[in-house]
Amino acid sequence: MIYKVGIIGYGKMGKLRHRIIATYPDLRVTAICDVEEHAEAPGKDICFFTDYRQLLKADLDIVFVCTPNSISPAIVVAALQGKKHVFCEKPPGRTRDDVQAMIRAEKSNPGLKLKFGFNHRYHEIIKETKSIIDSGVLGDILWMRGVYGKAGSQTFEKEWRNDPAISGGGILLDQGIHMVDLCRYFAGEFKDISAMITRSYWNIDVEDNAFVLMKTDSNKVAMLHSSATHWKHTFRLEIFLKEGYLILEGILSQTNTYGQGKESLKIARKRMDLQGKAFGNPKEEVIYFTQDTSWEMEIDEFINCIKADTAVRQGASWEAYETMDLVQRIYEADASWKPVSLKGEEI
Repeated sequence: MIYKVGIIGYGKMGKLRHRIIATYPDLRVTAICDVEEHAEAPGKDICFFTDYRQLLKADLDIVFVCTPNSISPAIVVAALQGKKHVFCEKPPGRTRDDVQAMIRAEKSNPGLKLKFGFNHRYHEIIKETKSIIDSGVLGDILWMRGVYGKAGSQTFEKEWRNDPAISGGGILLDQGIHMVDLCRYFAGEFKDISAMITRSYWNIDVEDNAFVLMKTDSNKVAMLHSSATHWKHTFRLEIFLKEGYLILEGILSQTNTYGQGKESLKIARKRMDLQGKAFGNPKEEVIYFTQDTSWEMEIDEFINCIKADTAVRQGASWEAYETMDLVQRIYEADASWKPVSLKGEEI
């Protein structure tokens, strides 16, 4: 069987998804949609549209939604109602209400698959970390401390991600959501939240820094800093457990600037002498990862779920809701932070 695929939004992510889809002999991109002024020739035998509603009328099996947060939910709902499997980039909209609308459409079409692109879960450093935590070899998590920092640029203030009407939020929602999702992935659901949301430097209507402190019902604590004023691209997550610790440094990305071309995972056990005094510098094992196959693995899982009619495991709609709900509760935890009015496409 040949699965006919449509891509809505043919920018950076749309083109990346297209390159990977093209490696599957039983997948064929037959329709692409983008705004006219940004459109590029997608290739022969591919219909091009400037209105996603027209694309969704085409004979398609699968739709990839690679559009800004303000319109993604409406497109996902329309695609599901049009009996198409859907893969949607993160963030999954701008609010928890956006995600709830997509979940309702999914439940109304139980034979269809809906997956969201929380790509970091597919990185080798994350998979290895999850395996160690789940094995119990280092005991239960005590606390975590994460930093996800972006350096910004001369054009940063003009990017659509900093327009609240389009994005719904700033650096926390755009990039920090990955770290929020990983905290949930490793430690479970967080109930108690304190936060300071700030606009420290950039002349934008959304936040450029978020300082977060969270705790689960089982007293696992996570500290998170999501920043657009870090001046050095940084991904670092420290996980301290009862019997040792894990330190994740760097994340392979298309810019290749978060870790200088590699991901490193430090693994250490706590050490004490015969009198019970802790050694200050325990022996650390370091594992390096230099290949990023996360994009391919993410799509592969989605396609296999469609073919085998199995449930989506990573990036399922309920996971997307819990992560978006946690992000929104972080915003709400700072009473001094004033949210902006959102105007998106009607769902």
